[in-house]
Amino acid sequence: MTELIPTPTYDDLPRRLSDFGTLGEALDYAASGKRGLNFHDARGKLARVYPFSELREDALKTAYRLLAMGIGKEDRIALVAETGTEFAALFFGCIYAGAWPVPLPLPTSFGGKESYIDQLSVQLKSCDPKMFIYPPELEEMAGAAAAQNNVKAMDWVSIAQMDAQAVDLPTADPQEICYLQYSSGSTRFPHGVAVTHHAVLNNLSAHSHGMEVQDSDRCVSWLPWYHDMGLVGCFLSVVANQVSTDYMKTEEFARRPLAWLDIISSADGTVISYSPTFGYDICARRISSQSHVADRFSLDKWRLAGNGADMIRPDVMQNFVDAFGDAGFKATSFLPSYGLAEATLAVSIMPPGEGIKVELVAESELSGQAVTTDKPEKYRAVVNCGKAAKDMTIEIRGNNGEILADKIIGKVWCHGPSLMREYFRDEESTKACLVDGWLDTGDMGYMSNGYIFIVGRAKDMIIINGKNYWPQDIEWAVEQLPGFKSGDIAAFSITAQNGDEMPAILVQCRTTDQAERARLREQIREKVRSVMGMSCVVEMVPPRTLPRTSSGKLSRAKARSMYLSGDIIPYAIAA
Repeated sequence: MTELIPTPTYDDLPRRLSDFGTLGEALDYAASGKRGLNFHDARGKLARVYPFSELREDALKTAYRLLAMGIGKEDRIALVAETGTEFAALFFGCIYAGAWPVPLPLPTSFGGKESYIDQLSVQLKSCDPKMFIYPPELEEMAGAAAAQNNVKAMDWVSIAQMDAQAVDLPTADPQEICYLQYSSGSTRFPHGVAVTHHAVLNNLSAHSHGMEVQDSDRCVSWLPWYHDMGLVGCFLSVVANQVSTDYMKTEEFARRPLAWLDIISSADGTVISYSPTFGYDICARRISSQSHVADRFSLDKWRLAGNGADMIRPDVMQNFVDAFGDAGFKATSFLPSYGLAEATLAVSIMPPGEGIKVELVAESELSGQAVTTDKPEKYRAVVNCGKAAKDMTIEIRGNNGEILADKIIGKVWCHGPSLMREYFRDEESTKACLVDGWLDTGDMGYMSNGYIFIVGRAKDMIIINGKNYWPQDIEWAVEQLPGFKSGDIAAFSITAQNGDEMPAILVQCRTTDQAERARLREQIREKVRSVMGMSCVVEMVPPRTLPRTSSGKLSRAKARSMYLSGDIIPYAIAA
């Protein structure tokens, strides 16, 4: 068998940094060079080389097929976003045909068959697609969801086998909507973020400028393509900025996370690779039982180790440095950032080389008082998420809309060309967060010397006796106990019988022993009391009970609603 050779890092084609009118134009240009996409198997071995030229050829054929099937401009085409050549060609095929691709999740983020069908059905109802296209192995579940919504469904192998007669393609306008991206809101009331060609290309330009993309750079990613950081940051961005990229599937990363680092180690050139905090955490934990990391990994070429999508934990990042420093990893490679789908993706990016910078903030100051950087008696470590991305403006506002000074915590608002057009067919929700061209992100933070610090989500805040607590901190305290992991715990506030607010914690418990459940519950209570200084309600619930958003994140708001309505039934534990 002939050994596969990945697409090159270097190319004679002059690099253009997302200065195109439409995504179709971006792929047209990238296809004139030699770079492209490279797909690796579970062990990190190269399995498929896919130059941008081949992607464009396949995408054009797909567009011709879609047009022959009656697909027209602005029709929504729902696509299961599996990392691979099929989805890539379908996504850009929709773009060339003037339709709006709508990436939908894989079943790996959900508890079971019925839960996944339900999730697909909700999103299909929301985006009202002309067609739903999926991998053949998901035919039963995808077909069931499509039938519930009377949507025409086909597997993508059948699409690829159709004749493709070349026809004239519709002309795209930069101000037209390009695709719909589902944000990390409630899975019961999903928000389809409508993004224009101009918005996405502006944001992709912000990526390349903020990261100071070099000729020696290539990207490595395991992030899912149904999430904005994976789709925009590690798929669309590499096309619009002509960066060769190496992929492994998200589910393969979950099974063999260190293969991610193997791919980085073997990369030709400098590497840009992103991950939420948990990705770094799982690698540091997995390597802790091994030695001689320098014999296996070569991470000195990892130029930018991006971090985003969730709250950045400085202790986790330090553990990663400790685990892989001998393999050449540098702490200054960390690149914290902040973004959300409603802004296409990036809102702020740390200047390369500055690494992770932390300020210690007194818990008492999270209610809106002045921030101090002197270590207080009780404090939170808040990570610097960088400066506003190119063409983006950030403001911190108080409850009455007033702009707050540096080091005062308030709501994070942003303004720029890459903001979404709207939530698809949801005028009320659009008006609630888009005001006079500004986006209310729903996040809380503060500015300091031009840098943004994010402290949490406003809607998730737990307020007890006038003090603000972030559920992430409570969940983190429980995760430090043996046997618990990220995603097993949901913290939110409830009203006690005396009318006071108090935290409730739902914990997915795998043991069937009643006495062990009772012991674990008490252990959790004591841990939260010692770390947070407060009492709480702890309920043990069955595995796979806690609800997830469309991108696989924990949905605390939905967990709270299901708990209070009785839809989540805790285990009965004797007092």
